[in-house]
Amino acid sequence: MHAPTTLPLFLLVLHCAALTPALAEDALPPLDDRHLHVIPRTDAESARIAQALNRPDDPAKSEPFEANPGGAATTRAIDTADAFSQSSENMPFDREMDFKLGNGLFRKTWVASPASTRASDGLGPYYNARACQDCHIKDGRGHTPETADEPRVSIFLRLSVPGGTAPDGIPGHIPTLPEPTYGGQLQDFAANGLAPEGQMAIRWTEVPVTLADGTTVSLRRPEYSVADPSYGPLHPETQLSPRVAPQMIGLGLLEAIPAADILAHADPEDADGDGISGRANVVVSAEYGVPMLGRFGHKAGNPTIKEQSAGAFSGDMGLSTPLHPAPWGECTEAQVACREAPHGQEPDARDGLEVDSQSLDLVTFYARNLAVPARRNAEDPQVLQGKTLFYSAGCPACHVPKFVTHRLKDQPEQSFQLIWPYTDLLLHDMGEGLADNRPEGRASGREWRTAPLWGIGMTEQVTGHQQFLHDGRARSILEAILWHGGEAQPGRDTVATMPADDRAALIAYLESL
Repeated sequence: MHAPTTLPLFLLVLHCAALTPALAEDALPPLDDRHLHVIPRTDAESARIAQALNRPDDPAKSEPFEANPGGAATTRAIDTADAFSQSSENMPFDREMDFKLGNGLFRKTWVASPASTRASDGLGPYYNARACQDCHIKDGRGHTPETADEPRVSIFLRLSVPGGTAPDGIPGHIPTLPEPTYGGQLQDFAANGLAPEGQMAIRWTEVPVTLADGTTVSLRRPEYSVADPSYGPLHPETQLSPRVAPQMIGLGLLEAIPAADILAHADPEDADGDGISGRANVVVSAEYGVPMLGRFGHKAGNPTIKEQSAGAFSGDMGLSTPLHPAPWGECTEAQVACREAPHGQEPDARDGLEVDSQSLDLVTFYARNLAVPARRNAEDPQVLQGKTLFYSAGCPACHVPKFVTHRLKDQPEQSFQLIWPYTDLLLHDMGEGLADNRPEGRASGREWRTAPLWGIGMTEQVTGHQQFLHDGRARSILEAILWHGGEAQPGRDTVATMPADDRAALIAYLESL
């Protein structure tokens, strides 16, 4: 695949005209990017980057290289379900084998122990999926079940209860503990001989919303519960939160954004009075043992792709990794049969783990290098009209269009790229309608990380559906917008009062990303 020609950034910035300084969260501990091998920027580079990130004078005009959202890593947009499964276009040839090996592990179907295959056993004993690909369908989004009896794959319930202690040095952390019997998430499947922990139950209520021009849009409001719990009732203070698997493209580029540049957009006290008060989630790294900026997950609960991947191996599939070495996944002490069930750890194998360090690194490399497709129709007049409306509605306050990544020693694909993810990776109060009332780190029960918008218009092509937001409740981009509340309420209301032609232009712009 060949992406459209992308000039090096040192040439690109000459065409671009500065990131307006915003207030950082001064009370936070130092949040360095220790997981990356960073080459510091020079003062001259920083000045040119500030120019490149300036808000456009006229949003109705396309910007240089806007059509390549992943910079030189952008891949050509293809019209098949494999559009999200391409590698970084600028990947050196000698790294392509690692991508393919990581892809094989990502698609690998695991089996429970004991099994005739020692290389693929160790699943569970409780689990939500048998392969990474089962949740991230074609490297895209998961979805909600269509019927009451459809297996709950690519969506699951997080569980917690209030309590515990906040980590030292992280102000604003809201302590929670895993549900004492069922752990941190509900597993809907189990190995032979064991009953699943329970079944996620969803009840939908249709809520009609009438827009200013008389158009009626039906929103579906979900109510979640646990049916048939195998170990008795859940704790009375259990906090339930659904999670649909997000799309995988561009993760390495998001990881390569300097933490300082993300924090520059934080304004927790809304000191500038614009109604937007993005906050950073800060979590203790499972790999490094220090506070780091959360970037991944619907509430930015993980700091790196590696930790996000290791958490999924453990929680979703019950597989041990160097970061989560328990062979039973997250089974609690109350789940004796699970902890005593056969597992796939082998003392004579590398690391003695079900997913050894090399395999985890390969999956991380694969996830880091899933490329963002080039934009479609970026010069279309309706799309450019929609871009103007996107800006006038205030959407870029959270869906920040562009960043420049770190210059990196050993990641040429992500190094020093102008990217267009349309996210600030910060937490925002999204209102009571979207609240799950379950804290995570510094995120309250009303806060969510701003979702990246790149690739959003290819969702149906890749996964066969259009489902958005953290639990897939929105069945279209318009429904997703109409669910916005809290800090995003003014922008939502602006869209609700638009004439039909303007709404169509806005949606056309979003679908072009």
